[in-house]
Amino acid sequence: MRILALGVLAAPLVACAASSEPPAAPADQPPVENAGECDAAPAQYHIGHDATEAMGAAILKESGARTLRWGSPNSAWTMDYRPDRVNVKYDEARKITEITCG
Repeated sequence: MRILALGVLAAPLVACAASSEPPAAPADQPPVENAGECDAAPAQYHIGHDATEAMGAAILKESGARTLRWGSPNSAWTMDYRPDRVNVKYDEARKITEITCG
């Protein structure tokens, strides 16, 4: 009886493990060196601009990062470091005050 119960509990785990491989990158796009690694230097000129969705998209593209994290005024942030993330802090007037990686 106990073995049967373990088998029933393990079945969903086996289903999760049997996933297919991710799709291959399109052949017409050459691989990019350091793809997704953040470099905040090219985006520094956005400091002082309005913190908008369009500005975030531009910063994300110019930094080469994969993800963007907004930092609202007086907010707490986790201290985990992610080389593929660009951080954008803004003030109460929704003006960008700092752009960093991590």
